Amino acid sequence: MSKLIINRLDYARIKKSISDAKQFKSISNSEAEKLQQELDAAKIVEPEAIPSNVVTMNSIVKLSFLNNDKKIQFQIVYPEQANIKENKISIFSPIATALIGYKVNDEVEWIVPAGLTRIRIDEIVYQPEAAGDFDL
Repeated sequence: MSKLIINRLDYARIKKSISDAKQFKSISNSEAEKLQQELDAAKIVEPEAIPSNVVTMNSIVKLSFLNNDKKIQFQIVYPEQANIKENKISIFSPIATALIGYKVNDEVEWIVPAGLTRIRIDEIVYQPEAAGDFDL
């Protein structure tokens, strides 16, 4: 699988969110560590250089669960903007952490309460960088 791609602004903001969350104990050490590892492994690029098929912060993505053909759509947001009723999922959630930086058609393994499942990124309905919204 290709290297994850994250834009420089998202990288800095996510790192700050992790730091703040650790300070206020609103993220577990294991969750913080997993997200930090994803960030550290990623290729960091300028927002304008992000391909339009890469999941970034504030992206709205459509996914398929390959084990049961269930499909969902949600937006990946910063923790303070998360609202499950609006389908806005925090970057601190395991599924958002698993998806950030991946591309359309990538398949990602994700551990759910029932065990390991595979999800595929079917579509990015909205990506801020592709829309020219570089300051979200």
